[in-house]
Amino acid sequence: MHAAPRGTQGMMGPLDRIVVAGGGGFIGGHLVARLLREGFRSVVSVDVKDLGEWHQLHPGARNIRGDLKDLETCRRVTGGAKWVFNLAADMGGMGFIENNKAACMLSVLINTHLLMAARENAVERFFYASSACVYAADRQTDADVIPLREEDAYPAMPEDGYGWEKLFSERMCRHFTEDFGLETRVARFHNVYGPLGTWDGGREKAPAAISRKVATAAVSGDHRIEIWGDGGQTRSFMYVDDCVEGILRLFASDVHEPVNLGSDETVSVDQLVSLVESIAGVRLTRCYDLGAPKGVRGRSSDNTRILDLLGWAPSTSLADGMTTTYRWVLDQVHAGGAGQPPAGGAGHPPAGVDMRSTLLAG
Repeated sequence: MHAAPRGTQGMMGPLDRIVVAGGGGFIGGHLVARLLREGFRSVVSVDVKDLGEWHQLHPGARNIRGDLKDLETCRRVTGGAKWVFNLAADMGGMGFIENNKAACMLSVLINTHLLMAARENAVERFFYASSACVYAADRQTDADVIPLREEDAYPAMPEDGYGWEKLFSERMCRHFTEDFGLETRVARFHNVYGPLGTWDGGREKAPAAISRKVATAAVSGDHRIEIWGDGGQTRSFMYVDDCVEGILRLFASDVHEPVNLGSDETVSVDQLVSLVESIAGVRLTRCYDLGAPKGVRGRSSDNTRILDLLGWAPSTSLADGMTTTYRWVLDQVHAGGAGQPPAGGAGHPPAGVDMRSTLLAG
């Protein structure tokens, strides 16, 4: 098991700069909230979206609208920074990434330019958010899935577009560590969900989409639900609080290789629908769209390595996480989609590693 890196005691104070790229996004917003709760007072949150479109807008952070595909923007925002967390990408659920491959590939500019700027500005540590989409497609053809191990990314045959960009950017992090000594950490996210995320508009992922469809059916009285595919495809889904906890534990470790960050609780899409139905107290007639984007047949996380390296793995049950998520989505449906996420975060901090005491206490 790897411990927190030596020599970090007193290295970071509450006023040292931390940059969260993609801080206006779903996971980035939760990460900024966590860092602020830890007592860091110089958090820079950067996102390409207008501030009014951010998932969370934290008054305690310096919130910057900027396009991180641009090298000069990356240089400006990383100036004076000690840590950089890169969660910025043009992405969404399967419906988005299957139909926007070029847009997804262009996210390679974000990570490349952030790495270049981090090196120039003497950033001490850099985190990159990769994805389970890097895994070879021929290992994901059966719904009775064998959980994916980190080494299954090679020989490479990732998700077209989005997966290739993530795999390339992982290699870029590796080589910046090997060639330039920039400390990098890489986590492969597996289907992150939770409140304050995208729940409509075409970029939402399965947990939010199914929550919206069930909530809409419950509110409207039209008890039908459209399901993409035949409902037999399998996935694992990780609650966002577990994701943030894993980011910080990995970041504080001396683990350099990419590591799975996901739940190993595997369900089919039909089982996920049944779970949300039980939370909502409704039963729906299922209409299967076999021509809709559905991705690989089966995917789940093998957590052997993260348990071995960090002594921890995501543990929020799908039932608990989906209960919170469904209730939040239901509120949005009742509000007609007009309400914005509350400033300052979700208001339910997770228990877990204390980032400041882990890295800073002396």
